[in-house]
Amino acid sequence: MTDVLFPLLSESDPDAEGVVATWFVHDGERVAEGDLLAEVALDKADVEISAPAAGVVRLLAKEGDALVQGALIARVE
Repeated sequence: MTDVLFPLLSESDPDAEGVVATWFVHDGERVAEGDLLAEVALDKADVEISAPAAGVVRLLAKEGDALVQGALIARVE
């Protein structure tokens, strides 16, 4: 099992937040390593998150959720 974390936004502000803007996959969907999973919106930019491994993705955050950097947003089993 591989964790998918919200990206690090700021080293100087450990409580920095962003929003899960869009999921490009559905819970339970099979993905390959490198597949695009989500786009997250940060203060100054949007960042894409790719699958760190192949397997079945389990979404743990919803679109629109505001999360702090490093938060667990999904797992690939």
